[in-house]
Amino acid sequence: MSEQAGTSVADGVLARPLAAMSLLDAVRDLRRDVERTGFPLEIPSVEAARVSRARLLDQLSDHLVPRLEELSAPAIVVVAGSTGAGKSTIVNSLLGTEVTAAGVLRPTTRRPVLVHHPDDADLLDQHPVLEAVEVVEHARVPRGIALLDAPDLDSVLDSNRATAHRLLEAADLWLFVTTAARYGDALPWQVLQGAVGRGASIAMVLNRVAPASLPTVRGDLLERLRAHGMQGAPLFVVPDVGPHQGLLEPAVLAPITRWLQMLAGLDRARTVIGRTLRGSLAALRPWVDELAEAVQAQADAAVALAAELDVATQGPEQAARAAVHGGVVSDGPARARWAELAAAGGPLATVVRSSGRVDRSRRAGRGRAEALAPLVDALTRSAAANLTAAGARAELVLRTHLRGVGAPDGGPSLDAAWSESEDAKARTVSAQSSARAWAASAAAVATEALHQAALEPSHDAVRSRGRHAVRAAKRAAKRAQRAERALGVQGLAAVALAAAAGLEPARALLVDLLGEAGTRASDELRADLADRGAAEVARERAAVGELLDDPDLAPDASSLLRLRLAVLKGLT
Repeated sequence: MSEQAGTSVADGVLARPLAAMSLLDAVRDLRRDVERTGFPLEIPSVEAARVSRARLLDQLSDHLVPRLEELSAPAIVVVAGSTGAGKSTIVNSLLGTEVTAAGVLRPTTRRPVLVHHPDDADLLDQHPVLEAVEVVEHARVPRGIALLDAPDLDSVLDSNRATAHRLLEAADLWLFVTTAARYGDALPWQVLQGAVGRGASIAMVLNRVAPASLPTVRGDLLERLRAHGMQGAPLFVVPDVGPHQGLLEPAVLAPITRWLQMLAGLDRARTVIGRTLRGSLAALRPWVDELAEAVQAQADAAVALAAELDVATQGPEQAARAAVHGGVVSDGPARARWAELAAAGGPLATVVRSSGRVDRSRRAGRGRAEALAPLVDALTRSAAANLTAAGARAELVLRTHLRGVGAPDGGPSLDAAWSESEDAKARTVSAQSSARAWAASAAAVATEALHQAALEPSHDAVRSRGRHAVRAAKRAAKRAQRAERALGVQGLAAVALAAAAGLEPARALLVDLLGEAGTRASDELRADLADRGAAEVARERAAVGELLDDPDLAPDASSLLRLRLAVLKGLT
């Protein structure tokens, strides 16, 4: 496009063999961004948005980009129409030879045929439409145009209908063929209205018209053309020649032949190309704006879903913490294991003697620590099971919020995209790893508790101060030493885990051994485990949240399309 102010698209992009790179680059950039646009969430408007995207992409890929890349290429004249309209017969008759299949069996046109003059081959060889057509060179085709016999718009084959619509998007000019018997059908007018919407140049052929009905049919058709904004479209009438096979007489199609010859030639064909190009570029604006709105609707739906997931997470998180504080981890094998250890004759039975004095033997302490190892294993397994259950409950609640009554738009599709099997595997691995980390942290907590117990005098001693305080401090230090000798750091860690899990006898023993430091150690480990339960709930929230972490769902996802639209408006 010319960079001079006030220069039109036709004057600018057709003033030299290649379009100004600013406009061509803008259209290429727009096509790239439209190709990258997706609609991950199944919200009410998504099907219309996908159709709109496909229409826009077809227009960009099959018409605008190739046309702007090679403005000297022949004008693509697509001969289109409904089943039995006589398209192929008209194309063959215009050329004086059969280049495309015609007949009474449907579907007749199994593969579209594009016919061009031999000297125009080089100008067409990069056009994307060649991938979908059979190419025929014929000297009767005027230079500067190419005739494309498209499949029936209402073909019984889905592939034919899709190809027909794609070829129409690639056209510089539509030669629409209908008949006196079918010109009032709804489908042709729907298609033609779409052509008007994208600024295509249109001509119409009214085929097989009986002379007696010509005035009525022609008048009615002209009125319909005016009503649809196509009052300037050329209208050609082909009389009904009765049952026949083969080509029509040249005289019957003489007006169409003269018109095509008039269009041929570089300057005249460029006029048609420029008119359709201007219309197509103008039509892009509402289409891109519509697509940007659809992308924004996806982003808005993602925000609503994220808010719903945050609300849904609150209940499972509270339940996970409550389960830990309620002592659920101590149930089952862990409680049974503790009962065995504390029973008469068990390793823990003589830890605190009736006199209140702790067994001083370090060897006994090491033995007890080893005996407590199965308890730690049972607590670790129970903690892992509890963490797994917390995650599973969270998943169930989250999925219910996504697909239940009152679920936000897009919820069911987000739920469907969330893999149950993969999440279950990840949940198990995460819970087991977290439980092992919790159990491993107990040694550091026990060490710190011993240190604090050694420095912690009784309340009475603190109040009395003086010598009593010194004595209390010494007693506290000895108490910590006795506790370490009785169980060792690992043994104390096991008891602290049992206390944190909800075993009250273990908590009482820990307090007997370490005083207030034992209480703090138990509380610290219990709070840590509760946090880990909440973390498993958060992990489930994050797992489904990752599906919303999609560029197409970003809050500013539509801004790039709007930027492309602004650039395009500035250039056209």
